[in-house]
Amino acid sequence: MAGRLGLLAGSGQLPPRILQAHPDAYCVTLNGMAHDLPNGAAREHRIEQLGALFDDLRAQGVTRVVMAGAMARPALDPAIFDAETAALAPAFETALHHGDDGLLRHIVALFEERGFDVIGAHELVAGLTASAGMLCGPEPDDIAKADTERAAAVLSALSPFDLGQAAIVAGGLCLGIETLQGTDALLDMAAATQAERRPKAPGVLVKLPKHGQDLRVDMPSIGPRTIEGAKCAGLGGIVIAAGGVLILERDATLSAAKEAGIFLQARDV
Repeated sequence: MAGRLGLLAGSGQLPPRILQAHPDAYCVTLNGMAHDLPNGAAREHRIEQLGALFDDLRAQGVTRVVMAGAMARPALDPAIFDAETAALAPAFETALHHGDDGLLRHIVALFEERGFDVIGAHELVAGLTASAGMLCGPEPDDIAKADTERAAAVLSALSPFDLGQAAIVAGGLCLGIETLQGTDALLDMAAATQAERRPKAPGVLVKLPKHGQDLRVDMPSIGPRTIEGAKCAGLGGIVIAAGGVLILERDATLSAAKEAGIFLQARDV
């Protein structure tokens, strides 16, 4: 029988959904990082005291851990390191200078080396991802299909650099790629592109995991804000990886896409 679930929660609607589906989960947040769990639902720990965090999880009978929600890169205070964190600090500091995927792989390894099974949110809550096919809107035309393929090729080329989960292509021209600032910033940039510099094709946002990305802890996501950003950017559609991108607030996301006239498609990659 599986042991108790531990939820390491960041901000956003995903951690509350996990808690709703698994009310017996033991919830933990990190000092200084935002979260959207109910008051009193989680115990706060400091990232500088990992030994205390691991001990607490074991004391609560936790054997499985899910990491969900947005988390900022921590600023560490060496003055309050516990013994375990002090021993781990050099490798952790090195990992902090890597891309998100490299850092998250390091964090996953820390938990697994201490006997915890790390699992993905999509394994705990049904309906977070989509099977291949049209989710809403009309089939993309030939131009949109070509833009999708070009955006996917751009993301594939960037994967070895641990960079970019999303790209926008319109009429064969790349309007931007996702960087540290995230998908919302990418959509804002596309929306701010001068009309005379944009092709007539509306364009497509493509969001895919990087090659080899650990989807247990860093699965890309879209939600209603993504649809709003795509609408403001004048895009015609959004294409995501089947089984590889979270759809947050699914009903609201699909409803917003339908209202905006934006097609949403999941494709095998």
